[in-house]
Amino acid sequence: MDSNNTSYIPLPGEDPSAAVPPPTHRRPFKVFAVTFSSVIFLLSLVTLIIHQGPGAPRKTVPEQPDHDHRHQQPAASTSPEPRSFSVPRGKLEGVSAKSNPYFSEEASYNWTNAMFSWQRTAFHFQPADNWMNGPLFYKGWYHLFYQYNPDSAVWGNITWGHAVSTDMIHWLYLPLAMVPDRWFDANGVWTGSATILPNGEIMILYTGSTNDSVQVQNLAYPANLSDPLLLDWIKYEGNPVLTPPSGIGSTDFRDPTTAWIGPDGKWRITIGSKINTTGISMVYTTTDFVNYELYDGVLHEVPGTGMWECVDFYPVSINGTKGLETSVNNDGVKHVLKASLDDTKLDHYAIGTYFIENETWVPDDPTIDVGIGLRYDYGRYYASKTFYDQNKERRILWGWINETDTETDDLEKGWSSLQTIPRTVLFDSKTGTNLLQWPVEEIEELRLNSTEFTDVLVEAGTTVPLDIGTATQLDIFVDFEIELLDTESVNGSSGCGDGAADRSTFGPFGILALADETLSELTPVYFRVTNSTDGDVTTYFCADESRSSEAPEVFKHVYGGEVPVLDGETYSARVLVDHSIVESYAQGGRTVISSRVYPTEAIYGAARLFLFNNATGVNVKATLKIWQLNSAFIHPFPLDQV
Repeated sequence: MDSNNTSYIPLPGEDPSAAVPPPTHRRPFKVFAVTFSSVIFLLSLVTLIIHQGPGAPRKTVPEQPDHDHRHQQPAASTSPEPRSFSVPRGKLEGVSAKSNPYFSEEASYNWTNAMFSWQRTAFHFQPADNWMNGPLFYKGWYHLFYQYNPDSAVWGNITWGHAVSTDMIHWLYLPLAMVPDRWFDANGVWTGSATILPNGEIMILYTGSTNDSVQVQNLAYPANLSDPLLLDWIKYEGNPVLTPPSGIGSTDFRDPTTAWIGPDGKWRITIGSKINTTGISMVYTTTDFVNYELYDGVLHEVPGTGMWECVDFYPVSINGTKGLETSVNNDGVKHVLKASLDDTKLDHYAIGTYFIENETWVPDDPTIDVGIGLRYDYGRYYASKTFYDQNKERRILWGWINETDTETDDLEKGWSSLQTIPRTVLFDSKTGTNLLQWPVEEIEELRLNSTEFTDVLVEAGTTVPLDIGTATQLDIFVDFEIELLDTESVNGSSGCGDGAADRSTFGPFGILALADETLSELTPVYFRVTNSTDGDVTTYFCADESRSSEAPEVFKHVYGGEVPVLDGETYSARVLVDHSIVESYAQGGRTVISSRVYPTEAIYGAARLFLFNNATGVNVKATLKIWQLNSAFIHPFPLDQV
């Protein structure tokens, strides 16, 4: 298909008078394309809901009549629960902050019901309503248990919601799995993990907040193992099975991992905590999941990283293309240690070696240890967890995307937060230093019609519209090749810069997702290449939310991180667009960014897709294949038909 260049529309922060003169070609510079259960777990994810102030209303753009929101009345309001905002929601309960006290309690914008309706995703998992916050594969079903507030769209009254799916995309809601009804979990049924024993039994360990707000670990198991839906669960009468050990705070002891078994026949779990400001991961051993022994010392610790939540620990094959069961440990594997940092609300991981003889783990590179190096996701993402899917021999990663509007907005729309698309996880044998994350292949079941573009020229300082129709549910593959121009070098900011408007010789260039026709709203996903004085080239993969919404008080940020681009590779990305969620994967999943955006104009039929090149010294050629994606139509399980 043909695409025509449009005159360059300045991106935010750019001075139009400073536009670069039309460049002259020098020589081409090209690189080539690289396109891009089980031990089970309960991914109970803790969200951070940002509290922000009111925004002034503005006009909306005309849309198709059946989706026209111009004449909608403002969304019906649900009165927020009375509370003091001097302390973030969740902090008094001993978990990470679930609200931000520095912003107003008012709505961030004059939202309409149609706007709220558009924000709800079509193929990401979220409950029908209220606040939600993890799966297991059993007898043909993937089970997702998630932290859920059945009473409100804000954090509190945490129970375990339950849903099942045959493909981790098309989910069916089931009745609640567990509720806070015993003294050992009276203040919440929190994060847990599950282990399938060799005899088929399922053991779930979960954190409960007691009636005195002490964090303890509890045991639960299915009432009926012959039930493939696992509808009923029994809490062990002797709970709690673990209480905070000496030297650990009563609210610093949470989130047990899936268990792994050693050559001595003992099962091991690890639990995150802290000592002063040092983040730690403790190891317990057990033979029956009731009685435990705390190993002397810690699996690992990193000074200055604070409380470790939702710790995860699992093996990856050095050269293989399949995931590994959690207990595998031999010369052909590395071990991944991951922690969610309570202080920063970021998920960090590191790759290293596990020494079972003394229950320690050592990072391959101490300079990128847990909490100070690599992240799973450089955007809105927290409290992730993996599980081994023995059904397809793969390790699956789930994560949490939280809201960045206000709690008042969430109460008005009646829901909050969602899960990422599940991702496979492999060791990157080409770099040897990082993981590869990729959407599960089942997402391809949603693909409808596709459109292809080949060698689309995007000259320096231009945008190119892509004629694909409505652009709210997309699976985008794009490869960029760059051609150097005979222009003077422009040294921009380091890293992702100040966003897509920050021009330099080699970037930024990429796509504009969820953009309206006039580019008043847009979410750039882009590459930015920098040269150091000694000739080293560093590539950054970024997402810029700064002009994603006309709502002035919605939190907007420029996210990103380094991404290795090897010799012979093009700059390649995959981007999943699902209404208010944009998940972006660079170089086969070496770097990933999840964006949470709230457009007011680039919605429904007004949402468009563009290419852009804001570099001063390169032209870009882009080759794309873009699928429209169907909805997953998540709905209740028809239990009356069972």
